[in-house]
Amino acid sequence: MKWWKILAFIILLYVHIAGLLIPIGVGITNVSPFQVKGGENLELQITTYNADLNKETELEIRSWLKMDDDHLIESTANIVEDRNQLKLNFDLPGYLPDDKTSTDLTLIVDIPDQGTPVLPRALFLSADSTVLSGGAEWKNIDLTHLNVSSITHFPYRAILQETIRNTYFHVSLWLSMMIILTGAVIYSISFLRNKNLGTDSMASSLTEVGFLFGILGLTTGMIWAKYTWGKAWSWDIKQTTTAIALLIYAAYFLLRNTVADPYRKGQLSAVFNIFAFIVLIPLLYIIPRMSDSLHPGSGGNPAMGGEDLDSTMRMVFYPAVIGWALAGIWISQILSRIKNIRIILRNG
Repeated sequence: MKWWKILAFIILLYVHIAGLLIPIGVGITNVSPFQVKGGENLELQITTYNADLNKETELEIRSWLKMDDDHLIESTANIVEDRNQLKLNFDLPGYLPDDKTSTDLTLIVDIPDQGTPVLPRALFLSADSTVLSGGAEWKNIDLTHLNVSSITHFPYRAILQETIRNTYFHVSLWLSMMIILTGAVIYSISFLRNKNLGTDSMASSLTEVGFLFGILGLTTGMIWAKYTWGKAWSWDIKQTTTAIALLIYAAYFLLRNTVADPYRKGQLSAVFNIFAFIVLIPLLYIIPRMSDSLHPGSGGNPAMGGEDLDSTMRMVFYPAVIGWALAGIWISQILSRIKNIRIILRNG
């Protein structure tokens, strides 16, 4: 049946078009100054991302500094200086609730028809011990009626910015690799039971494609790391365990090339493939989550949650996983058929 092969092509075409052309939402890239003191009149310089600011909407822009849900400050003036430059004025309270001496503040800017970018830890505020009351006050402000962009867009994430699109290639390739290598293990177990060389051919073909996807996933990850972390390889725990996992699978191919008898080769390869897959799970998904890592999902926290994917990204990400997996299975079938033809020709 060819329908699923056509489906794989259509899905990957959709992933590339949507993943690369859907715009990134409005964000905040820079705030100055960062350290401020309570009791001051603050003039905050803001640089936005993908915003289209103009004097016509200046009076409709709203902004707040938020300590928590019950303590916010609204700006006294919002001045558009350029298409992506904004100046905000705040009267800062001199004191902090609960006798705090310092705290981080989140910046929220509501832009008409374009969205509401939020920058956590935008400012570091130190209380003025000489001001105990009076002047500006912290308020409980209702922020339920904020602007939402009507244009379909991917979320803006600080540091990631446009590179968030790599989620559809780097991450989806890894998950597709896991699907393909799971299939390889199933075929390896099947070979140990039926000793069919065609089954061994499919197992080795799936492993080869899974390994290729792993190399592509590692390469796209290094490119991503170069832009977001500053260098391609930083010996992050997940980078290290991933390299170890790929080296183990590289040993699988070395093992196959050292055995001439096809049945003996298939048997040893099947056992090694099962071992490699069992080791792969803790190397990729358990050890990195138990350690500090630059990757999301470290320290026991789950990845791919609301902070990593929104509904628009899921519309592209999950099809990408399916598309890459189907394409990988398709390639594996072609490789397996080539190997089976060689076996037939070898045996006369």
